[in-house]
Amino acid sequence: MSRPSAHRTDAVHWLGIALVAIILAAGLISFVWTPYPLNDMIGGRLEPPGAAHWAGTDRLGRDLFTQLMAGARIALIVGSGAVAIGAGIGIPAGVLAAFATRFLDDALAALFDILIAFPTLLVAMLVVAAREEASLGTAILALGIGLSPIVGRVTRILTKRVLAQDYITAARVCGTSWPAIVIWHILPNIAPFLGVNLALQFGLAVMAEASLSYLGLGAPPPNASWGRMLQEAQGTVYTAPWGAIFPGLALFALVIGINLLADALRDRFDPSRRGA
Repeated sequence: MSRPSAHRTDAVHWLGIALVAIILAAGLISFVWTPYPLNDMIGGRLEPPGAAHWAGTDRLGRDLFTQLMAGARIALIVGSGAVAIGAGIGIPAGVLAAFATRFLDDALAALFDILIAFPTLLVAMLVVAAREEASLGTAILALGIGLSPIVGRVTRILTKRVLAQDYITAARVCGTSWPAIVIWHILPNIAPFLGVNLALQFGLAVMAEASLSYLGLGAPPPNASWGRMLQEAQGTVYTAPWGAIFPGLALFALVIGINLLADALRDRFDPSRRGA
């Protein structure tokens, strides 16, 4: 009875994988090829989509499809970098909290909750303001710091669940050191579930980067960004709507694809959800 539902779920998951794969391919290809030079004014202003310019041109005569490809590259770089920084800070902090004394554990748990109460975008804006510069590196650092308490909180919860298992007690009785327990027992067992969370944080980082770029706090020119494309297109949204439609669709597709992919990973690693 549940087979048709399972088929529909698989189709949705494959849709997520396809969306992510298309944007990943576009971003990777943009390192070596784009239809036109990124910032060259090679067409007429605000030309509609056509054979020469698949997504049209912007108000400066730049090819929008080229900018979309380069924007995919920036989104992937920022998302990956932010998740790496967030994991580099949050995973050790979460493991430390799970292993710490009750007082330190409660203190770190409270700190995670307080930091999570601040929106990631707000934290990122504060970091950019503190560094007094808007750059690609600053955006990655800012978003990574903003994501770290979320990763830390999830890591703490997952680590505590593993520590309650009998095989951890057996390992301790056998004299296994805590670093060895972390490396050989904790991290391998929390990695699948932590990977699902990191995938979701990737989508959050992409959205936040687009918001920063829209506000002028993200990667500056000549870097392309979907958020800045939306900001530049807002003045011509009624006369040349393709300038806002295409970067908006690209951002929507990547975030939806990432969330569907994370959902597929959760179903894969959570036995209670299989066959649902």
